[in-house]
Amino acid sequence: MIRLILADDHPIFVSGLRAVLDAEPGMTVVGVAATGADALHLAVEQRPDVAVLDVNMPGGDGLTVIARMRAAGLPTRSLILTMYDDDENVLAALRAGAHGYALKGTGGEEIVAAVRAVARGEAVFGAGVAAQMLAHFARVAAASPFPQLTEREHEVLELVARGVGNAAIAHRLGVSAKTVRNHVSNILAKLHVADRSAAIVRAREAGLGGSHESG
Repeated sequence: MIRLILADDHPIFVSGLRAVLDAEPGMTVVGVAATGADALHLAVEQRPDVAVLDVNMPGGDGLTVIARMRAAGLPTRSLILTMYDDDENVLAALRAGAHGYALKGTGGEEIVAAVRAVARGEAVFGAGVAAQMLAHFARVAAASPFPQLTEREHEVLELVARGVGNAAIAHRLGVSAKTVRNHVSNILAKLHVADRSAAIVRAREAGLGGSHESG
């Protein structure tokens, strides 16, 4: 049996959603909240399998509820169900630790399927949301001169291009010199260059390392 709580401050919507979910075999709604604070209280009290949360609610938004459930060590998995499909909200939900993100315009069957998938431990994003995410990451990749590098490798390459030595890079990033050497080796391999000097040339051609430093 999948035990659920619902949190949404639109009573007509949440009433209809509860009816849909309660009618499903193997599902039961154990509580409904209209505010973030009540949703968190319900989650702590009931320890449901899945919390279906709106983003915007009085008394703490759904993303805050997710973060606080995680901080409390609850096993509850979360599905954001909202009308907002913009990049900012989707990415904020991912950062908060949401296990799924669906839109309120989605049909009842799809919402039920999303709840079941989240309860199974899967990550679920509706078709419209998935398209938003792909478009966002495509834009990020296009804006990066070396999309094959990780964010930390980009940081290291930027410093290498400025002429900063490994020891200084390690100090600046708060990591060991060995870690920096590993990053540099990975960068050389991913850029298909033979040595550090060639990597610097590639980086500067791409506009990195604008201000040169010593060290």
